[in-house]
Amino acid sequence: MRVAIAGAGLAGLSCAKYLTEAGYTPIVLESRDVLGGLVAAWQDKDGDWYETGLHVFFGAYPNMLQLLKELGIEDHLQWKEHTMIFNQPEKPGTYSRFDFPNLPAPLNGIVAILRNNDMLTWGEKIQLAKGLVPAMLRGQKYVESTDQYTFSKWLKLQGVNDEVQQDIFIAASKSLNFINPDEISAVVLLTALSHFLQEKDGSKMAFLDGSPTERLCQPLVDYITERGGEVRLNAPLKEILVNEDGTVKGFLIRGINGAADEVLTAEVYVSAMPVDVMKVMLPVPWQQNQFFQKLEGLEGVPVINLQLWFDRKLTDIDQLLFSRSPLLSVYADMSNTCRGYADPDRSMLELVLAPAEDWISKSNEEILQATLAELQKLFPVHFSGDNRAKLLKYHIVKTPRSVYKATPGRQQYRPSQQTPISNFYLSGSYTMQPYLGSMEGAVLSGKLTAQAISARSPAGVYAEADSAANSKEQTQTPQPATNAATA
Repeated sequence: MRVAIAGAGLAGLSCAKYLTEAGYTPIVLESRDVLGGLVAAWQDKDGDWYETGLHVFFGAYPNMLQLLKELGIEDHLQWKEHTMIFNQPEKPGTYSRFDFPNLPAPLNGIVAILRNNDMLTWGEKIQLAKGLVPAMLRGQKYVESTDQYTFSKWLKLQGVNDEVQQDIFIAASKSLNFINPDEISAVVLLTALSHFLQEKDGSKMAFLDGSPTERLCQPLVDYITERGGEVRLNAPLKEILVNEDGTVKGFLIRGINGAADEVLTAEVYVSAMPVDVMKVMLPVPWQQNQFFQKLEGLEGVPVINLQLWFDRKLTDIDQLLFSRSPLLSVYADMSNTCRGYADPDRSMLELVLAPAEDWISKSNEEILQATLAELQKLFPVHFSGDNRAKLLKYHIVKTPRSVYKATPGRQQYRPSQQTPISNFYLSGSYTMQPYLGSMEGAVLSGKLTAQAISARSPAGVYAEADSAANSKEQTQTPQPATNAATA
């Protein structure tokens, strides 16, 4: 049974991976010449990789970790010391740490907070505990109910002062959804905090040992194709063709370089495209359907990623850093954190500029100069005096619409993976699943889509027809993939 999937990001590739295990034949179509979608990466003329974003893996990503284990590439992750490191703008060039000891959760998180005296006073620690501990004890149902508030509003309702928000949560908010606490839904940060505080290694971080394209996406493609599936690059979806009854008749693929358009047919169809693209591609007969109309309540948030190569080492820290800058979100020296980018003599900083709404239309030169001005504050020793660090080269990747903008009230617009169209499904981190807009959310959504297809259209139903056509026997109906988040 063939399943056509539009989009070779983590959601589309994960969906295809689990479909092959359930006896289906997925055909993944990617409009660009690179895998990965929102985790795509490219090589420049020097052979150096540059990426769409700074991709960090957490211990609280059960479905991603299970996926890596199933692919046999767990060693592609480089786990870091269990700590969170924040720049101190009031003391340029210095850092404040939250070090998690080897204790059960939530004790390790409590000790990490209590030990930190740079960013939080004892009074602020007590305020924070009063706000967060009840939220954790009241469970996920309470967390989901907070989607009516921004995180700033929720903190104020708990009696947490603005200083705590400035010290910690602006950085955390921008790292999770690229917007500030006065915009982001409280459900986003409380969901993350619940995992970080309730799971011993929930906040422990890892980096891939190379580019996401090579070290994560390509192993997925290899797994899919070895089991009879197909992944096609340079295959942009032009139109979703529909029958008179509203079901999908085929995917019309735009021909490139003078080639003719092509119609791809299958028994089942999946959109693993970003929500903004899906809204544009929505067939006219579906546009009056309430299920699809809800998508108008979702839109992607702009993101800008920078990678800067310098002539010397700026830091030896092997970890993600929270900049606490009004312009920058998080950054890392990838020459330290990533084996594939390692350089003992020179730094390659990867930085996320957020919020990016006011910057996405600016020139690369304007963005670069603003970033360098911020780096002078983060690394005053290297960017002052006569012997300043020299920028050797840089890449800037703009994503005008990335993960959905998680402002209050967005939860009600997030669709299920199963749609009212009997042979059409959705996949992507914007679809309903507990991990919101993230790599974990994308992987889980792909898995849930595969499960929904298996439940609604079992591959075994088509076994007899496939056997007659291919002289093969496919009579067993496989079980759907396990969902690590709920198993």
